[in-house]
Amino acid sequence: QVQLVEFGGGLVQAGDSLRLSCAASGRTLGIDARGWFRQAPGKEREFVAAIRRSDDSTVYADSVKGRFTISRDGAKNTVYLQMNSLKPEDTAVYYCAASFNYYSSTSYYTGRSAYDYWGQGTQVTVSS
Repeated sequence: QVQLVEFGGGLVQAGDSLRLSCAASGRTLGIDARGWFRQAPGKEREFVAAIRRSDDSTVYADSVKGRFTISRDGAKNTVYLQMNSLKPEDTAVYYCAASFNYYSSTSYYTGRSAYDYWGQGTQVTVSS
């Protein structure tokens, strides 16, 4: 079992920055990738960003490219999501996820089915 706990959500104004963290514990050996998803009220959970452990390759949703950066600290089993130039449409509950599946193409990590474990989520609210 793997436990994922997100930190760093909050209320910010448009244009501000925020950094989310997700700490993993438990059976973390074998995790091949970590991802971030988000879910706004009344909408489906959507992919935001992912990072592959083997080579730190990353993939992003078009809506966040150039504004968000995903990174990880292997020693701390923690993944981060640096969010800059936040917009009201970024308002959502943000979830981190862990995948035990290795894919040669990072595009596979944009799908929810690639992930085996999920955190409980942290609320991000961006006011206009």
